[in-house]
Amino acid sequence: MTMMIRYAAVTLTALALLGGCQKKDDPGVAGPAERAGRKVDQAAEQATARLDSAAKQANEQLSEAAKETSQRLDKAANQAGETLNNATKEAGRKLEQAGEKMQTAAEEREKK
Repeated sequence: MTMMIRYAAVTLTALALLGGCQKKDDPGVAGPAERAGRKVDQAAEQATARLDSAAKQANEQLSEAAKETSQRLDKAANQAGETLNNATKEAGRKLEQAGEKMQTAAEEREKK
């Protein structure tokens, strides 16, 4: 019989505890802490959405800036290469002129 009373007491205690854990889905019945928690959740979701949007926009701006920088660097490298080629051609032309002058001078010495 004492075993029966124990089982009854355990069962009643379990039912009382489980009854207090019942979830209420009706927002009108929600307590102040639950309502505050929902507002915090909503604010967190909104903040996350704003941060995601800002990060996406920043990423797009960085990509565009990198593309523009790359194009400018390519243009500058091409211009530098062209300038170097022109300078090399000019140096070659002047060397050829100097060589011709030396050859002319040597020929004149040989004639004397």
